[in-house]
Amino acid sequence: MITSILHYEFLQNAFLAGIIIGFIAPLLGVFIVVRRLSLIADALSHVTLAGIAGSLYLSQSFTALALLNPLYLGILAAVGGSMLIERLRRLYKHFEELSIPIIMSAGLGMSAIFISLAQGFSTDLFSYLFGSVSAVSRQDLWIVIGIAIVVLLFIFLLYKELFVLSFDDEYAQASGLPTKVIHLIFMVITALVIAASMRIVGILLVSSLITLPVAASIRMARSFKQTIVYAIVFGELAVIIGLVSAFYLNLAPGGTIVVTSILILLAVIIYKKIVTAATASRAN
Repeated sequence: MITSILHYEFLQNAFLAGIIIGFIAPLLGVFIVVRRLSLIADALSHVTLAGIAGSLYLSQSFTALALLNPLYLGILAAVGGSMLIERLRRLYKHFEELSIPIIMSAGLGMSAIFISLAQGFSTDLFSYLFGSVSAVSRQDLWIVIGIAIVVLLFIFLLYKELFVLSFDDEYAQASGLPTKVIHLIFMVITALVIAASMRIVGILLVSSLITLPVAASIRMARSFKQTIVYAIVFGELAVIIGLVSAFYLNLAPGGTIVVTSILILLAVIIYKKIVTAATASRAN
């Protein structure tokens, strides 16, 4: 496996991109889960699918766009979707959760139209849906690295503000924090992470990498910072084991990464139950 990575550029791209995504997706996922916005990842992933399908259709219809990287239109669609969700959340102040199914439905509808226009599924679209080890180009890797830098800067510079917003939105507003601006930027950053992750995990499964490591870390951690650390560790384990499994078994990496994440979550739940039972027996 190591020899293959050293010799083949596509494997280098896939593993480097996977390791980066395994870090930033759970890192941002902690803030998403704590703020109870987990379903937003699903909504934005479906909007991203619409952008990807639209890009593939345009590349078939116009020769000048044949070399256009579908990732660009996917990113634009995800960012646009994130801004629309934020707009709808303000419009439906007492029914904010409505913004998610509205945008998700729009994304699915547009995806179906563009896929039909593009005459069904192609190999490229399948790799975007479920991820592909061989599909990650050097250009995709540089895009992932750029997005990772943006995510890390955002969290480093606004960590305290994000922490306050995650646990007490009303207090953050009363403290004078620009909550609307921060939340909008947060939504855009989330869209970028989803778009960056789709080459490895796949559009339909990317939300799992954002939420499952966090679900496991919540069971183990005793503080917010520990939650972040455990989430990143579980995310990296899922990506590395998933990519290795996908390589040797010739499977879609998205599926192997998600199944590995679920196994990690089950192992953590069982471990905590055993520890709790042992502690209770000692107390008695």
